[in-house]
Order: sequence, then C-alpha cells, then structure tokens
Amino acid sequence: MQNHIDYTALKNKKVLITGGLGFIGSSIAHACVRHGAEVTLVDACIEPYGHNRANIAGIEQDVQVRKGDVRDRALMKELVASKDIVFHMAAQVGREISMESPELDVDINCNGTINVLEANRGGSAKVIFAASRGQIGEPVYLPVDEKHPQNPTDVYGINKLAAEKYLFLYSHVYGFPVVSLRLNNVYGPRCQMHAGFYGILNWFMVNAMDGKPITVYGTGQQTRDYVYIDDVVDAFVRSAISEQANNETFFVGSGVETVFVDMVKEIIRAVGKGEITYVPFPQAREKIDIKRFVVSCEKIERALGWHSEVPLATGIDRTAAYYAQHLAAYRR
Repeated sequence: MQNHIDYTALKNKKVLITGGLGFIGSSIAHACVRHGAEVTLVDACIEPYGHNRANIAGIEQDVQVRKGDVRDRALMKELVASKDIVFHMAAQVGREISMESPELDVDINCNGTINVLEANRGGSAKVIFAASRGQIGEPVYLPVDEKHPQNPTDVYGINKLAAEKYLFLYSHVYGFPVVSLRLNNVYGPRCQMHAGFYGILNWFMVNAMDGKPITVYGTGQQTRDYVYIDDVVDAFVRSAISEQANNETFFVGSGVETVFVDMVKEIIRAVGKGEITYVPFPQAREKIDIKRFVVSCEKIERALGWHSEVPLATGIDRTAAYYAQHLAAYRR
C-alpha cells in the first residue's frame, strides 16, 4: 500500500493542466476533481496526439476546458495567473517525429515550457513538469537513478532535458517551487490508440483487439520499465502537495525490467488473441533505440512514500477491460 498522504490538501486549490485532454493530463484531472480542486485544462488539440474529449467523461461539468497552445505566451500568462499548481504535461511526444521535425519539437517542448515558466515569473504557482526517461539515452549502469549521466539519443530527449534545465533555472531565479518527474513507459486507460509513435503498449493492444499483427522490431529482447497510469497520477499528486518534492527530480517507474516481447505476450494473453510479426529494425529507429532500461525509484519512495503498486499483468488486464468497453471513443 502507498504510504498515507493527506490528499485533502488539494481541496479548493486552483489547478492548471497543460495537455489536459491527453492521456496523463486528463487522468490527473480526474484525481484533482475527486479531491476538490478547481481544475482548468488547456489543450491545443493537435493531430496526431492524444487529446480526446472522452478522457474527461464524468468530469465535464467539473473542469474548465480551454483550447489553446503552450506556444501562445499571452494565453499562458492569462491561464497561469492566480493558479496554485500547474501540471505541465503538454509536449511533442514522438521520438521519431522529433527526428523528422526537430523545429516542431523545439517549439513545443522548449519554447512552450519557457512560456509556461515565463507566465509564472512573479507568481507563486508550483510547476510539476512531465520529464522523460528519454533524457538519459543508453544507460551506462542499471538501474538508472537521478544521478545517472544524461546523453539523449534523439531530439525529443535533448529538448526534454533542456526543458528540465529551464524549469530549475526559473525556480532558482524567480523563487517558485518546481518538481520534475522523469516518466518511464506509461500505459493504461485514456491513452490514444491510433498511432504507435508513443504509448506503444496501447497501440499493440488495439492491434490485438482488431486481429492485426503486432509488429516487433528485431528479436524483441530490448527491455523497458512499464508503469501504470494510476501510479503515475499518484506520483504527480504527491509531488504537488508535498513540500518534500520541491525543487527535486524523481524517476517514476515500476523498477521492474521487462523484456519487450514479454510485454507483448501479456497483451495477447489479456486480449485473448493476437499474433507477433518480427521485422528488422528500420535504420532510423535502430540508431535511436535503447537496448535496456529500468529505473530505481528509491529517491521518490524515500521522499514522498511513493512506489509503483500495479504489476504489469494486472495493469494490462485493467487496460484491456477499459478498451473492451470504450475502444470506439479512441478510434480516429
């Protein structure tokens, strides 16, 4: 069980979530509404990313939704003003897209983050940033911890690293609290199901449900650290309401190293059908792919009492059950 924490600290807090109609942002919104916060969501609704009005089913009347882009500095200044907490989730999230369109990645992940931080200059909102394991690159030791060198293998990882640096710079210079959560492979309900450039587990699941082959590059022996959405949301909420999180960086993962093809087999088991097709790595992808990855969550457990609770098989079962009911709402 997670260590006890007083979630009532969210009650009446004014919360802004960028990327709020997306997978993780909307899931945080549900938790914030449940605990009595006043929630505003802003989302640019850019294709082909994860925005979906279905993600706020059940809380539509409890949140304010603004269509807008983090690249719009004037809008960010308006929305951040008077907020207590900002969950900055908006991002360009495709690693391959970042290599094909590096200017777009810089514009959203760097300039967008600067706009959010500029909007809080002179303010006192606590900014919790969705950072990435992609900042690390190929590990030089495992498990990866917060002291590990950062040598990203793609444009996305470089820009997430830069954005994290901006976060702590602004905190130091302008005096508002920040937290950076370096996320691993997050999966679960509300993730987009129409493209494989992020949320690969969910993409494989829809392929299994549709009877399409699940394409695995190489032999599928690369490893990843998969963490269920409910655990990730809890890490964000704890970071928001705990002073022990202020101005800290934490890895958020399961701490379990899972072989990629074993994850696929769990999907096939949970869905009840599916077939794996092995294909050679595309050259561009092989250059940026990471062979092994798993993190240590010792720092966040020590500071916030957080740890991953949902094992991979259980999380995949929950995800399959959700999409068995709601898949139509996630098709594009």
